[in-house]
Amino acid sequence: MWFIQPKRDYVVEMPWKHMDEPAIMTWQIRVRDYNTFVANILFFILFLFSLSFGLLIFSAESNYLASILGGGGVFVFGVLITMGMTHQTAVIVYRLTNKSIEVFSWKSQIDSVKPIMKWTAIVSGVVVLFLVWVNPSFIIAAIGPIGIGVMAALMGNSKGYQSMVRNEEYHEIDWPNAEDIAVWRRRNLIGLRFTWYNEDGSHYSVYSKIYCRNQEFDKCLAFFRQRLPDTTYREGRLVVHSHFATLPE
Repeated sequence: MWFIQPKRDYVVEMPWKHMDEPAIMTWQIRVRDYNTFVANILFFILFLFSLSFGLLIFSAESNYLASILGGGGVFVFGVLITMGMTHQTAVIVYRLTNKSIEVFSWKSQIDSVKPIMKWTAIVSGVVVLFLVWVNPSFIIAAIGPIGIGVMAALMGNSKGYQSMVRNEEYHEIDWPNAEDIAVWRRRNLIGLRFTWYNEDGSHYSVYSKIYCRNQEFDKCLAFFRQRLPDTTYREGRLVVHSHFATLPE
């Protein structure tokens, strides 16, 4: 489901809190908002596992057609499931004003799960009906399509479930108070560093992440450099975490 996701303009749909402030720039982007290096290593390991299991099934079948369908099917299914885990993307929507950046983000995979499950239930239901027509004992197989259809309906009607699995988040970036600008051009990522103070007097500094579309990256970067001329600027790799980024050690 990682590759079947609806395309739409989310900017106009977001419940922006600061509509009284004129927008300088708005954009949305779909991005792998995590450490892709680790995820790619995991994908490679699971890819080899799926390939080995597929070859095992291929060699175990005596029928050539069955071995191709069985082994190939297991391999393709394993790769798709693996990419569903290691190549998840998030939709991030930004609204930049003179005072702050509002950010909405969520994982969009759930938006494609329901239609896929619905059509899987429909197609498999037709196949089951045909099998029942051939042999009534196959009626037990109807449990599968019915179960998938019920799950799709429950997923579509439960806003709480959708909000949970989509990992919906909202936050603001107080960009005029940024202490440092770090740029990772390879991922079109701009990091604005802020220092956070704890109640016990300790503090830590991390970078708020701003992903830009490739065609707008230079424009967005030029805006921050122009508005923050005295802020330290650096370029290089950033370590991406779920809610922030840091400099490599």
